[in-house]
This record gives sequence, structure tokens and C-alpha cells, in this order.
Amino acid sequence: MSHSAGQDGYSVGQVAGFAGVTVRTLHHYDGIGLLVPSERSHAGHRRYSEADLDRLQQILFYRELGFPLDEVAALLDDPAADPRAHLRRQHELLTARIEKLQKMAAAVEHAMEARKMGINLTPEERFEVFGDKDPEQYREETEARWGNTEAYAESQRRAATYTKEDWKRIQAEVDDWGRRYAALVAAGEQPTGEAAMDLAEEHRQHITRYYFEVPYEMHRCFGQMYVSDERFKAFYDSMGPGLAEHLRDAIEANASRHVA
Repeated sequence: MSHSAGQDGYSVGQVAGFAGVTVRTLHHYDGIGLLVPSERSHAGHRRYSEADLDRLQQILFYRELGFPLDEVAALLDDPAADPRAHLRRQHELLTARIEKLQKMAAAVEHAMEARKMGINLTPEERFEVFGDKDPEQYREETEARWGNTEAYAESQRRAATYTKEDWKRIQAEVDDWGRRYAALVAAGEQPTGEAAMDLAEEHRQHITRYYFEVPYEMHRCFGQMYVSDERFKAFYDSMGPGLAEHLRDAIEANASRHVA
């Protein structure tokens, strides 16, 4: 920094203006001995010299990089301190911080994307398609549980493109599948039988076709959830008594026959 100082040096107000810091900050640096004005005016007031301004520039450089004040003091005053070693360490810290911030930014972008996507129907259309089974009812919980997965993002992307007619068709397929599965359970068909496994496979393909790719291992997890989560269990059991557990077993059997 080069400024035309009077013979008495610079006042705290002038330096604050030059450096873009507050007078309070400069008083603090003075109080802790980090930057003590080295000159005095005729009236005895402390004034900053050109050398003090150079030191302030170095302090602000290290502060900008995130160094704590005690480390800044060590770097400037300890002859054994190696600025390069400190800078290398700070570079590592900054790189890690950048990585963390990038991940946070990606998460925020993802949340924004999820918010602007989803089911684009009016409340009336939604009721017409889904009745009182609002598919968005558990949206927050779903987002908390699956929000950082590619599958969730993909389902949001696809859902955003569907019209009311698409949703009606999807819902009709679910209803038709439910009727056929309920009839199969009522007829006493075993979950390990071919008919039940075929309907389990149809269930997997329905999710894959309309929402996201469901590998067999993921489908197995879903099957367990249909029994362990009382809301899923209630949904499937409403199609027919005992359907949730029957479906879980059929999903397991179907996965076993496809995955060696």
C-alpha cells in the first residue's frame, strides 16, 4: 500500500478507509498486539506508518485465507515459522472446504430441482386421479429418506412430464394389477408359484417403466418395506387380506429365480 502520509503517519480512521476494515477491527488488532501503530502524532495519538500498512496487508491476506489470528501472529512474528508450510496446509483446508461447499451446492440444486418437479396436477385433477390416496402425502419423508438417490431424482424428472391422462393410465394399471393379485391370493396360490412370481415381476416392471430402474435387490428391499412400514402394509392389504406379506414373499421368489 502506498499513500501520502503526513509526517505523523496515518490515523486509525484513514487506515480503516484504505484497508476496507472497521475501526473496531483495528482497535482489536492493536489490543491483542497483532498490529500496534508504531508512530505518534505531536499530540501523542497513535498513528500507523507505511511499515504498519504493509503488515496490515499481510494480516488481511492470511485472514482472507481463513487463518486464525494467533496463527497470523505466529507467521508474522516467529522467525522459525515457515509461511510455505502454513500455506500448503491452508491450501489443503481450503480445497476440502471447496469440496464440501460444492457438495452442499449440488444438494441445494437437487432440492430445487425436486421442488420444481413432481406431480404437476391441480388439486381437483389429483383427487380425480388418486381419490383420497394423495401420492404427495409422504413427500417430505420420502425426500428425507431417498432424496439424495439418483432413483428419486429420476422419478421426479419423469413425474414432471406426466399429464392427467398419463396418471389415469398409471393408476388404472395399478388397480388392474391389484385386482389380479387379490384374486390370486384369494384362490390360495402360493407366493412361490409361477403366477405370483409373474405378478411380482410385473410390479417391478411397472415401477421401472414409470418411475426409475428397480434392480432385483432393490425390489427385495421394497418387499420388506411393504410389510415393515404400516402405511405400505395398509395400502397393499386394502387390495386383499394378507396381500402385503404374500407380495413380499413373491418378490423374494421372483428375485431368486432371476438372480443366480
